[in-house]
Amino acid sequence: MEESREDPQRRLEGFPSCEIPVRDEDVLKAMREIPGYLDITPGDFKEVYRHACRHALGRVLSSVRAKDIMTREVLSVAPDSPAAEVARSMASRGISGVPVVDENQAVLGVISEKDFLRLMGAREFPNFMAVVARCLTERGCVAVALREKRARDIMSAPAITIDEETPVVEIARLFTQRKINRAPVLDSRGRVAGIVSRADILKAPFLGG
Repeated sequence: MEESREDPQRRLEGFPSCEIPVRDEDVLKAMREIPGYLDITPGDFKEVYRHACRHALGRVLSSVRAKDIMTREVLSVAPDSPAAEVARSMASRGISGVPVVDENQAVLGVISEKDFLRLMGAREFPNFMAVVARCLTERGCVAVALREKRARDIMSAPAITIDEETPVVEIARLFTQRKINRAPVLDSRGRVAGIVSRADILKAPFLGG
């Protein structure tokens, strides 16, 4: 089978570099520990290390799937859930996003903190603390307008989802390209099986989490 010629750097988009800065003195010490004569310069050694490290990380990440790192206990909400109830649930669990599912656990959309901010005027209030500042210094609070909203009014749809077999390296690329921080994981029947966030990826054992 012909080896893929896809740029390894592109495959690792969204992941921290695995490279540790190596000095010439480190290379020379390492070369002295290897018996025999090495016809290679410290510069060549570092270049080989850089490429090998990148390929090794790509190989490991390609073998790890969404099912290996996903959070299985998923908080989800119904489309008719009041906005206040959704906000309380997210706050009590310390999470910043939830999937909206129907009675069959099919994903209809996803609600994140950004969706709340968007409906409270994201252009004028680009972050949560800007909303807090407005509520504390001016009459009325921009969050009041959400009191009558339901989950279906807030969610981003259609939801960006992945399946249990999606490689972690593809998930990282998806997060970067679509500018999202989480994605529901669907089982073979299209129902929610878990959720993967950037935090799940960064806490994975192969990244030192």
